[in-house]
Amino acid sequence: MNDLPNIAPDSLQVPTAEDLVPAERSTHPPRILLLYGSLRERSFSRLVVEESERLLQAMGCETRIFNPSGLPLPDDGDENHPKVQELRELMTWSEGQVWCSPERHGSMTAIMKAQIDWVPLSIGAVRPTQGKTLAVMQVEGGSQSFNVVNQLRVLGRWMRMLTIPNQSSVAKAWAEFDDNNRMKPSGFYDRIVDVCEELVKFTLLTRDIADHLVDRYSERKETAEDLMNRVNQRSL
Repeated sequence: MNDLPNIAPDSLQVPTAEDLVPAERSTHPPRILLLYGSLRERSFSRLVVEESERLLQAMGCETRIFNPSGLPLPDDGDENHPKVQELRELMTWSEGQVWCSPERHGSMTAIMKAQIDWVPLSIGAVRPTQGKTLAVMQVEGGSQSFNVVNQLRVLGRWMRMLTIPNQSSVAKAWAEFDDNNRMKPSGFYDRIVDVCEELVKFTLLTRDIADHLVDRYSERKETAEDLMNRVNQRSL
């Protein structure tokens, strides 16, 4: 450590391959929460989420879809609101998530953003999203873009989630569903299958070592300093 004078030696950890092998592997089905960003009666982001849920269940997952209807705007209610409590409980329950929003005026909808804004980085001593996997999707009424999935990736990083490499962007979504609200065969559908498959793989791969993957030197150092300060104060 002579060449690293700014390092707190007791807080530095050297990652090893052995750290990435869990002592025990979970055997329960992966728990996946799905969020959508529209309250329209025929919401294509909801229909994409419902198709994704069917795929995830076929791949052995346990799923929950959160209905944002009735969720107050951030700061227009308090954390004791039943819909806020429901959302936060589902966030804590989940091991992986799917976020799908329409593109509106070139960005995600306020409905989508409000759901994420109601979930703080920390609830008590628990970080409800940290280390969990995330798949991002969007739907458009016109030509294909990637504005929303790019924004959702930024939010996923902010929430300290493990966002998978693949993503889905469904152009002219109104043309991709039949009269029974089921998605038609297409390259768009195949990409959604790809995304769901990849989400399950990454969730199985990381859920038992998520705490290790997001463990940070700076936070270990800060915690050690806080403990030292407390001990020193008590000895005065």
